[in-house]
Amino acid sequence: QVQLVESGGGLVQPGGSLRLSCVASGILFSINGMGWYRQAPGKQRELVAGINSDGSTVYADSVKGRFTISRDNAKNTMYLQMNSLKFEDADVYYCNGFPPWRDYWGQGTQVTVSS
Repeated sequence: QVQLVESGGGLVQPGGSLRLSCVASGILFSINGMGWYRQAPGKQRELVAGINSDGSTVYADSVKGRFTISRDNAKNTMYLQMNSLKFEDADVYYCNGFPPWRDYWGQGTQVTVSS
C-alpha cells in the first residue's frame, strides 16, 4: 500500500522560508519520480516541482529560482525548500509521484504567507 505523508507547512511572512518534507512508503522510492503539487480551493491541482529518479528537476515558472526540490533515497523522503515566499504561494501542498499516481494523495500540508 502506498502512503505519502507531507509535513513542514506553516505560517511565514512574505520573503520568508519553509522546508516541506514528504515521506513515502509502499514503493521502491529510488526508482520513482516524485513531485510537489498544490491545489487552492476551486482550482485545479498544479505541479510545483518534480524530481526524476536520476535527480533531474523541473519547476513551475512561478517558483523557478525560489524553490528547490531534492530527495534522500536512503530515507524515502522528498523535500521542497521554499525561499522568498510570496502571498500567491499560499496553498495546500501535496506530494505524489511524478507523473502523479491518481489514487494516492495524502492530507497535504498548509502553507500560509501573511504579514
